[in-house]
Amino acid sequence: MKSIMKKLTSIVLVLLMFFTLITGCTPKEESPNKEENPITSEESSQIYPMEVEDGFGNKVTIEKQPTKIISLAPSHTEILFALGLDNEVVGVSTYCIYPEEANAKEKVGDAFNVNIEKILELNPDLVIQYGPGKEDVNNKIRNAGIALLSYEPESIDSVINLIEEIGKITNTMIQAKSVTVDMMSKRDYITNKVSKVEEKAKVFFEIWDEPLQAAGPGSFIDELIRLSGGENIASDAEGPYAQFDLEQLIERNPDVYLMSKDLETKTIESVKSRPGFSEINAIKNDRIYMLDPLISIPGPRIVDGLEIVAKSIYPELFEKK
Repeated sequence: MKSIMKKLTSIVLVLLMFFTLITGCTPKEESPNKEENPITSEESSQIYPMEVEDGFGNKVTIEKQPTKIISLAPSHTEILFALGLDNEVVGVSTYCIYPEEANAKEKVGDAFNVNIEKILELNPDLVIQYGPGKEDVNNKIRNAGIALLSYEPESIDSVINLIEEIGKITNTMIQAKSVTVDMMSKRDYITNKVSKVEEKAKVFFEIWDEPLQAAGPGSFIDELIRLSGGENIASDAEGPYAQFDLEQLIERNPDVYLMSKDLETKTIESVKSRPGFSEINAIKNDRIYMLDPLISIPGPRIVDGLEIVAKSIYPELFEKK
C-alpha cells in the first residue's frame, strides 16, 4: 500500500507541474493598454464568426468576440491577462494564482475536478483548457453552446504560437505581437549568452525523489536545459517524466542538480544527505539549486524560466561586469 501511495503521489506532482505549483512569483508586468487596439462593432462583425482548430484538431466556431472567458489552466490564465483581458476573464482554475488579480476571479475547480455547474452558471462565451480534458465534461460544455478550446504547448515556440492564436481569437493581435516579440527577444538574448560555452555542463532535473524521476525528452525542462547550453543527462530517458536509477545518476555524474520548489520538506540539505549522493559532482561542488515553479508553466513567463535555468547552470555568464 505504501508503494502504491508513493506512485500516486508522484503522478499527481508531475501533473501539478503543468498546472502550476504553489508560491508567489515575480511582480506583475503592466498589461498592454487596451486602447491601443480599440475594437468597433463593425470590425468585430468582419472578424466573426471565426473558424478555429485547437491543439487537438477540434474545429470550433467562435460566433462573436468573447467577452466572458474561463481558463482551466494557470498558463492560459497568464496568457489572457498578458493580452489585457483582465475584465473578460470571469473564471479560473484553483491553481491560477498569477497574476495576483487572478485570485479574485471565480474558481471553477481544476484539471482533476472541474466544477461544471459553476462554469454553466457563469455562462461564458469561451472556455480554454490545458490538454484534451475529460470527455464527459467537454460534452456538457459543448452541449451548453459554449465554445471549448484545448491546447497543450510543448515548447517555447508552441507557447509563442498559442499566444498569437489566442490573440487572434480574442481580437487582441496587437497585444499578442507585443508579448511574443518580447519573449523572442529575451530567448535570443539568453541563447546568445550561452552560445559562448565551450564545454557543456551536465545537468539533471529532479521531478520526484521516491522513486527518483527525471525531466526527460519532450518535457519543457529538457528544452530549457538545452536552450541554456546544458546537457540533460536524462535526455534519453523513456519519457518526459521518467524513472531514473540512482546508479545511472551516479554514473553520469551531473555537474548541476536542479529541482523545483514544490514541497516544503524538500531542501538542498535533505538532498545532499541522501545515500550515494555525496559521490556526485553537483553535490560535491554545491551546484544544487531549487528553482521557482514558473519554469514549468507554459505561458508568457516561460522565457523567465529559461533565464532562471541558464543562470543556474552558467551564473558567471550573467554576472554584471
